Amino acid sequence: MSASPQISSVQSDAQRRARIDLAACHRLAAHFGYHEGIDNHMTMLVPGFADRFYLAPFGLLWSEVKASDLLELDFAAKLVGGRGLVEHTALYIHLSVHRLAPHARCVLHTHMPYATALGMLEGARLETASQSAIGFHDEIAYADYNGLALDYAEGERMARALGSRSVLMLRNHGVLVTGASAAQAFERLYFLERACHVQLLALSTGRRLGVLPEPLVRATLAQFVACENVGSEDRAQLHFEALKRLLDRSGADYAS
Repeated sequence: MSASPQISSVQSDAQRRARIDLAACHRLAAHFGYHEGIDNHMTMLVPGFADRFYLAPFGLLWSEVKASDLLELDFAAKLVGGRGLVEHTALYIHLSVHRLAPHARCVLHTHMPYATALGMLEGARLETASQSAIGFHDEIAYADYNGLALDYAEGERMARALGSRSVLMLRNHGVLVTGASAAQAFERLYFLERACHVQLLALSTGRRLGVLPEPLVRATLAQFVACENVGSEDRAQLHFEALKRLLDRSGADYAS
């Protein structure tokens, strides 16, 4: 589907920042190797709306997405801002997740290699055998593969599987990572891939994982919560701003 209403020249500061942050997510995902051609999708609810979201037009590499490229769609699947193609699976998955999981203001769907590889192993889960993995304890839901998401029923199945959690591991497919902000969602995406990577490295030795005991996991989770802020600054936001500075040095046009 495509349409061509122009983006209003008047945007709130919050909407402008959201566009820049979502464009940054695309560029950073390409930088870290989480992308797959022109496929997969990243979306964010439009600030000030509970029923509109930003989506990059289909056909762009993530390494070339800019803030001004982003389309704006409503929950009736109407293109209300921007110009370009809307890919079907993006619509069916992301509209459904945003509609049924309101905590998921930012939704990042990738086929990033290590998380996808873990989901290809029969019965595999992210085990609490590394410090990074502990941060995902009770935050990951799992869904079996069911073909391409070519209707709302499949997107709604994914949204229901996600429930109140922040991560959906799509077996034999990829991952769907969510957050209340772009910074939070990308922080989870980044550390999920790191945790899956080291688990697969450990498994490649042929030895058993040293899964940590539940009481220690719970205690460490409490420590994570206590360390969410450094001074008065949010740790995830500090990380995201540092990553955007990396982009500013190599491809600052993402914010244009």
